[in-house]
Amino acid sequence: MSASIDQAFVIQYQAEVQEAYQRQGSRLRATVRSKSEVRGASTVFQKIGRGTAASKSRNGIVPVMNLDHTNVECFLQDHYAGDWIDKFDELKTNVDERAVVANAGAFALGRKTDELIISAFDTSTNEAIGTGAGETDNDGLTKAKVLLAFQALGAADVPDDGNRFAVVGWKQWSELLAIPEFANADYVGPDNLPWKGMTQAKQWLGALWMPHSGLTKVGALRYCYFYHRTAVGHAAASEIVTDVTWHGDRAAHFVNSMMSQGAVLIDGQGAVRMRAKE
Repeated sequence: MSASIDQAFVIQYQAEVQEAYQRQGSRLRATVRSKSEVRGASTVFQKIGRGTAASKSRNGIVPVMNLDHTNVECFLQDHYAGDWIDKFDELKTNVDERAVVANAGAFALGRKTDELIISAFDTSTNEAIGTGAGETDNDGLTKAKVLLAFQALGAADVPDDGNRFAVVGWKQWSELLAIPEFANADYVGPDNLPWKGMTQAKQWLGALWMPHSGLTKVGALRYCYFYHRTAVGHAAASEIVTDVTWHGDRAAHFVNSMMSQGAVLIDGQGAVRMRAKE
């Protein structure tokens, strides 16, 4: 047997972890502003204010917008997901133990990625709160709350450019299914029905809506969000890397998958919280 057989195991295992993470690991990373290959303990996301156009006289000086430039610092955190693979486990079961552990590690790191992004959302103070019926904390996710959040994004001039998203809890997803404008073909057309397709996600109000099990719950309130991609920044100093070491005293490999990532709220106006009773 080749002396480098363990190295082949490491390479194959790491490839499986990365594939699983990209396939099903994080649901939210692709919906926010993301930066890879960061060097250092933190990184900075630039935030540029709105410019104002003005006229000028003939041969006069072009007016300067004097854009407001600010930045938001994102600190990175190291996270690990490890487990043991006994040498003879694969001989005693018909389950591919390596694939099981690879998927478990990738999904754990994916949930951690989403947890970082959700924590960034939770720092926003921009909430869909009004005085009309269906807009109080005593109700679930109603059409009134959704429209109030939609209105808040529009009033803040958040671009309606195909980069808007909304993430809700599973109970709130069920409540949306009871809203005709969300789930009835007479309103959304046959191509945007939430009942179709393999994944639970659909376009509505110019945004991609999706359910998520990891949203913050405070007391009886679930925090849901209607947001633009640029509202939150995600940074990765290290994508998933895997270390596999043999421990003779245990007759097993210890497989450790790890990453270094962080997330931060860049623009609170671009992320509106919808509080729903659950």
